[in-house]
Amino acid sequence: MKKTFLMGVIFVLFLGLAACSGTSKTTSSSGSNETKGGEGVVNIGYSGPLSGPAAFYGERTLNGVKMAAEEINNSGGFEVNGKKYKLNIVSLDDKYLPNETGANAKRLLQENKTPIIFTPHSGGVFAMQVFNQQQKFIIGAYTSEPKVTEVGNKLTVRIPPRYDGYLKPFTDYAMSKFGKKIAFLPTSSQYGKDWSAKLKTYWEKRGGSIVYNSSIDFTKDTDFFTIVTNALKENPDVLFIGGASEPTAKVAKQARELGFKGGFVIMDQAKLDEMKKVTGTYDVLNGSIGVMPLVDSDAPAVPEFVKKYREKYKEDPGSEAGLNYIAMNIFVGAMQAAGSVDDPEKIRAHMQDGIDKLPNDKKVYNIQKIGADGGFDSELIVAAVENGKIVPIKVK
Repeated sequence: MKKTFLMGVIFVLFLGLAACSGTSKTTSSSGSNETKGGEGVVNIGYSGPLSGPAAFYGERTLNGVKMAAEEINNSGGFEVNGKKYKLNIVSLDDKYLPNETGANAKRLLQENKTPIIFTPHSGGVFAMQVFNQQQKFIIGAYTSEPKVTEVGNKLTVRIPPRYDGYLKPFTDYAMSKFGKKIAFLPTSSQYGKDWSAKLKTYWEKRGGSIVYNSSIDFTKDTDFFTIVTNALKENPDVLFIGGASEPTAKVAKQARELGFKGGFVIMDQAKLDEMKKVTGTYDVLNGSIGVMPLVDSDAPAVPEFVKKYREKYKEDPGSEAGLNYIAMNIFVGAMQAAGSVDDPEKIRAHMQDGIDKLPNDKKVYNIQKIGADGGFDSELIVAAVENGKIVPIKVK
């Protein structure tokens, strides 16, 4: 028995030594990983569509977060209270389904202790808002849905401008160029429903009429012939379309193939330059009013950002990449100002400091402050397509 006990002790000691020699990182209870050299690693979560019809949208959003993290890491990381940290982006596919976003968030918290989780759709934001304040993590909300911040969730940061700011310039342009009869064919997501409700009210207030009101489930529908045909039977002057860029472009292309000659009001989620990749030319999109493509912006930091993004991803960046790139840099600045990488409440309280210390070479958009509603306050950059070219539209 003594011999057996002695052998057991030796075996346990051996396992302990093996474990010590084979581990380079251990997860700390503070929410970051720590290397042997004492350098911290902050895990940043992401849940978005990385498969299915909205996959490109999700990937481009993630690209902005990853690009910012890689630049920060390659420059030696960032310092908080005298300690160096680097970022580790942990991404999960939610297929654009809010219930999957909620499940992913819980997994990210349990396995990676992420103080911040990005998501690029309002349904996912609402799913996480059920528990994010209780479980203490910040939602990096890449959605222009005003409701995500109007609900009073103190740990939500809305990254793009509110979409209701686009109602006036989009309506002014479409009515003046084409007429007051509009058909609705947006995405059937909650975001699409809310956008539609706001536009319907504003359009009718301006004397317009909605001659057809429906929506498209881009997670299921791939053939738009029937619904577009039904909309065009009502002889609209304008089509209201939107959602992820790729399927939205297919709706526009189908409308042109069926003989539609009018204009398009395009929800801010869909981007003109990304739609062009599907249509093959801007000519199909003549008469469109939407968000100005990032590559056509005159912000000083844009040329270098576009160059770096093209080198890395072999394509032009859109606003998904640009705004999430800025957001990741702002969050790091907020961590430094807060003196914490794992206290979401302190980090959230110092978001304005993160904006104020954003380096000029990161300012691919002009973000002045975080508004009282919890969203970044940035200027609206609007453009139309005329004669196959992007034309800036001034927002008054």
